[in-house]
Amino acid sequence: MRNTRAITSAAAMAFVAMSASPALAQSSPPPDPTEAGKAVFKRANCFGCHKWHGDGGGGYGGDALSLRKTELTRDQILETVACGRPHTGMPSFVRGSYDTTKCYDMNRKDVGDGIPPEGGTFLRAHDIEAVADYVLAHIKGKGEPNYDECVSFFGNTSRVCDVYKAGRSLPSAESTK
Repeated sequence: MRNTRAITSAAAMAFVAMSASPALAQSSPPPDPTEAGKAVFKRANCFGCHKWHGDGGGGYGGDALSLRKTELTRDQILETVACGRPHTGMPSFVRGSYDTTKCYDMNRKDVGDGIPPEGGTFLRAHDIEAVADYVLAHIKGKGEPNYDECVSFFGNTSRVCDVYKAGRSLPSAESTK
């Protein structure tokens, strides 16, 4: 009986050792830690104004700035998402911004009529950090949007990305009139 347990234990340890081998680890890529940030980017409707690619432009929320061209640091992105931007259409996503939480070292009285609108969704600190990390990893400084980025955002079943396939560019404003 003791011999059977020893053999079973040895087999189990060999299986664990083989499972941790580098060859098996290479077969599946590690999950992207910024996937949670992409989910927040979608859920909080950041793409409603900044577009899926983050390049901004006109939207129902106004003429959003390009996150691809932003020079904001991670800390500045965190504060912008949490507090919005006074005197602009950029909403705040933290409950109590300017009331229970100072933003840009100001409170509601300091900002006056320029209080940013509230976002449609309030976010927690870990959600704001996740979306900031997503912007930094996948949007900021990335140049022109491309097919692979589009598929990464929408999935490979969306026809939205067809305009980015080889040899095709985005339709210009002139051609859509």
